[in-house]
Amino acid sequence: MCSPEIVRLAHDGAPRPSRRALFGLAGLTALAAAVPAPAAAAPRTGGVIDLTHTLTPELPVWPGNPPIALVPVARHASGGFGQFALGYWEHTGTHLDAPAHRIVGGATTDALVVDDLVAPLVVIDISAKAATEADAVVTVADIDRWRAQFGEIPERAFVAMYSGWERRLAEPSTFLNLDGQGRPHAPGFSADAAEYLVAQCGIVGAGVDTLSLDCGADPDFGAHTTLLGAGRYGVEMLANLATVPPSGATVVVGAPKHAGGTGGPCRVLALT
Repeated sequence: MCSPEIVRLAHDGAPRPSRRALFGLAGLTALAAAVPAPAAAAPRTGGVIDLTHTLTPELPVWPGNPPIALVPVARHASGGFGQFALGYWEHTGTHLDAPAHRIVGGATTDALVVDDLVAPLVVIDISAKAATEADAVVTVADIDRWRAQFGEIPERAFVAMYSGWERRLAEPSTFLNLDGQGRPHAPGFSADAAEYLVAQCGIVGAGVDTLSLDCGADPDFGAHTTLLGAGRYGVEMLANLATVPPSGATVVVGAPKHAGGTGGPCRVLALT
């Protein structure tokens, strides 16, 4: 369970690496036009909810990454079986971030603790502020408001941010929300909130409905560094979080398991 005290985490005593060389200097603003927000479906209980986007070549990917390629290599008419060759970068679609994605020597996909892939699911809704602030973040105050309303975060929980960002998928450019320097802007976790969840709540992982655990305004990727540096995993580009109760569900993360992997597309289910 969470403690109100925030403890700063040390990551081998090393400062957070900077990504400014890649993304340029700060002071950038989001440029995409606002997208009308349709009414979200009410959360439901007593079923299985798929939190996974269907992988298609049209699904947005991190700028510079190629979309998934599906190449038919066998056909029923010529051999009795159908088969595709798949080509994609690990961090495509609804996908897992293993610690090795950010941390040198961190756990790879094949080394993840399987007990951590089935966990109590907590959904923190920041969609109201994300509707007007592209770089909105989950803060410690947001977590404490959730606790005041729904009770303590269970030990070894998986905490997901719901920002409503998937509503923008009808216009992929607004989902990416690139500024003039090609840097995406979208909600995520603040570094302090990530530290709080790890140090005080004992979570196994965290997820977002955007392309990154961090908001676009953080050039140092503080949430990635904190979560993955503590041996936790992340899941990015989750779907249908509006249909999951804020508490009480269980998440099942069908993580990839290839040798040395830094992550990969996964099937994520919520048992409500």
